[in-house]
Amino acid sequence: MEEWVKDVLQEEKRKRKIPLEVKRLNGNYYLYHSTTKYDKEKHGARKVSDYIGRITENGIVSNDNSRSVYEYGNSELIYSVSKDIIKLLKKYFPDTWESIYAMSVVRLISYTPMKSIKERWDKLYMSRYINAHVSPNTLTDLLIETGSDISSQYDLFNDLMHDSMKLAFDLSSIFSRSENINMAEKGHNHEHEYIPQINIAMVFDLDYYKPVFLKSLDGSVRDIKSLRKVLEEINFNGVLVMDRGFASYSLADEINNKFIMPLRRNNKIIDYNAIFKSSFMYRDRGILCTSYKYGKYYVYIFQDQLLMSEEANTFISLIADNKKSQDDYNSASKVFGKIAILSNIDDKPENIYLMYKQREEIEQSFDAMKNELENDKSYLSNDDSIRGYFFISFVSLYIYYSIFVLIRAAGLTDKLSVKDALLKYSRVYRIVHNSKEIISEVPASSERIDEQLGTNIFPKKLGS
Repeated sequence: MEEWVKDVLQEEKRKRKIPLEVKRLNGNYYLYHSTTKYDKEKHGARKVSDYIGRITENGIVSNDNSRSVYEYGNSELIYSVSKDIIKLLKKYFPDTWESIYAMSVVRLISYTPMKSIKERWDKLYMSRYINAHVSPNTLTDLLIETGSDISSQYDLFNDLMHDSMKLAFDLSSIFSRSENINMAEKGHNHEHEYIPQINIAMVFDLDYYKPVFLKSLDGSVRDIKSLRKVLEEINFNGVLVMDRGFASYSLADEINNKFIMPLRRNNKIIDYNAIFKSSFMYRDRGILCTSYKYGKYYVYIFQDQLLMSEEANTFISLIADNKKSQDDYNSASKVFGKIAILSNIDDKPENIYLMYKQREEIEQSFDAMKNELENDKSYLSNDDSIRGYFFISFVSLYIYYSIFVLIRAAGLTDKLSVKDALLKYSRVYRIVHNSKEIISEVPASSERIDEQLGTNIFPKKLGS
C-alpha cells in the first residue's frame, strides 16, 4: 500500500471513528467500513464490508449511486444450501474461493455474459459479506488459475465422493474452432458431425442427487474410452448407472463395479417375447416387468403402459398417413413401451428401474449446462480456461441440485422448479440505509414456498 493511501486511511479513521479497510482493485484503492455480523447458521461472526468510496490523493470520492437495495431472498436461499461446497472451496481454493463461488452463483441465477457478472453479483445481498473479485478484466485470469489447478479440483471431487454408493455417468460435447484449445479435437457425436469438439464427463451421486465429479476430455475420446478414463481416476466401489451410449457387452466384462446399463432396442440379447412376471406403479404409470439370466448377467425388461399406448398411437397415425403399413405395426409393436437393462445385480426389477429413472432426472440439467457452455465458448481461450469454466459450471450445478433436493423432499417437483423457486425468493429485498437494514414486504407466494421448503429465511408475521 502506498504511503499516501495510508495517510488518507488514518485521516478517515480519525474522522469517522469506525473500523475501516482498504481494498485495491484494477490499480485503484477503495475504502470500506469493515465490521462483523453474527451468523446463526455458523454460530459465529462473519465479515461484512460496506463500500464507502474511492480513495484519491485528495481524499474520498463517495459513490452517491452505490446500491442500497439488494436481492435478499434468492441470495440467502443459495447461501443457506451452499455451506458444504463453500467449506470445500475454502479448503482447496483458499485464495480465490469467493470469486469462484460468486461466478457460480450468478451462473445459477440467470445466464449472464461474462462482462456483466460483476454487475449481477453486486445486486445480491451476499455480495456485502463475500468479497469476490469478478470484474470483466479479472475473470480470464480466474478461469485460467482455477483450470490449471487440477490437483485441487480432484481433491474436492474426492471429498464429495467419499461415501457415494450409486453414481450416474454422463457424457456430452461442445464444439470449438479455437486454435488455442488443444483438447478440441475432431470426434463423432450424437448428431453425427465430425468437427472440433470437447467432451465433458459428468458423474452424479444418485443417493444425494448432486454432481460429484467433472472431467473435460479430448474430443476424439469416445464414450466407452471416457468411462474407462474416469473409472481409472476415481476410487469407487458402488453401482454405476449408465446411459445407452455405453451399451456394450464387452464393456460390461471390463467393469469391476456393479452396474446398470440400459440397452438399445435393437440389441440382440433382448428377448421381447419374454413373459412379464410382475408389475408395479411408478408416478401413476403402470409398469410390467420381468428378468432372465444371460450368461453371467441379468437382463431386466420393463413395459411402461402409458409409453406403450403413446408409441402405438404414433405408429397408427403413420399408417393413416400411408407412411407405415399394418405389417410394419405388427412387427414393431412388440417393442412398444419397453426398456431393457443389462446388469450384474440380482435384485427386484422395481429397484433396478428406480435407479435407471433416477439418472434421467439429472440429464435435463446437464443439457442446460451444455447450452450455457455453447453460448460462452467465445470467452474460452485455452485448455486451462476451459477447465476453469467447467469447474465453475460444476459448482453452479452443485448448488442447483442442493436446492432441487429441498424441492424434492417437499414433494413439489411437479409444481416447482429450481428456477421458479429462485424467482419467488428474489421478490424479497433488503434495504440498507446507513447502519439500518430492513426487509421488504414478503409476498404470500414467497412466504408459502419458504415454509414448504423449510428454509425459514423470511421473518414470520405476527399472529402467523
